[in-house]
Amino acid sequence: MTEEVNKHLLRAIRRILRPIARILLRNGVTANVFQEMSRKVFVDVAFEEFSISGKPQTLARVSVITGLNRKEVARLHSQDSIVETDPTQWNRAGTVLAGWMSDQQFRSNAGFPVDLSFAEGTPNFSQLVKKYSGDMYPRSVADELLRLGAIEEVEGRFRLAHRGYSPGADPAAMMDILGLDASEFIETIDHNIQSATNEKLLQVKVLANNLPASQLGAFNDYSKRVSLRAMDEIVEWLNDHDAGRDFSGKDGRFSVGIGMFQINRSVRAENASDEGAES
Repeated sequence: MTEEVNKHLLRAIRRILRPIARILLRNGVTANVFQEMSRKVFVDVAFEEFSISGKPQTLARVSVITGLNRKEVARLHSQDSIVETDPTQWNRAGTVLAGWMSDQQFRSNAGFPVDLSFAEGTPNFSQLVKKYSGDMYPRSVADELLRLGAIEEVEGRFRLAHRGYSPGADPAAMMDILGLDASEFIETIDHNIQSATNEKLLQVKVLANNLPASQLGAFNDYSKRVSLRAMDEIVEWLNDHDAGRDFSGKDGRFSVGIGMFQINRSVRAENASDEGAES
């Protein structure tokens, strides 16, 4: 890595760390705790992903590439690996909601997701869960989605409240999503840094730098509406092509998707760009 690239990398990491530090400080997590966790992650990644081909990873090599002394590497390596958020519950619940939005069996003639009873009539919520997440208990799925506000119960029937799996106001669930979504986004950027132009993944952003505050609400409503329409189309394509729980065949399998998020950031006149909207 050249000195110039390294300078840009460190500047990018500092920028990434600012919102992380803000979240940690707000929740009473000290710099010492963050430092210990960071060291452990460095050691874990070095052992798991940076060994020399055909050779077992060693304490000495991990010490060299992490900058930690061998005693510290041995201490951290002896600790249990950090338990990461299991994405299974998010993925499966999201699959259930995606099926509800796109499967004609669970949509009205006008194309909208219909309200579903738990187990009575056809279609019903239990059938939906069985079709899109066969080994999960329908009642458990319903309770979780109700708790998070993804669905609501109206006159004894479940109604889709959001087009996607959102943790709503649950702080613990929001922290899980922080780890899952942020890491996936950074992994996409890492892939694009290392890949040839024709192999890069979608990574785009549109931004206006001087939007009047009076237009903020209108933009948020508009961008949600347009994004959800695009998501509906993507969901339909994925449901048409996803193999569900069938892992037969010799071809490899991938977890794929698209993520979108809104940006609302206050700016001062001296920091605003003169370029207007950019992409």
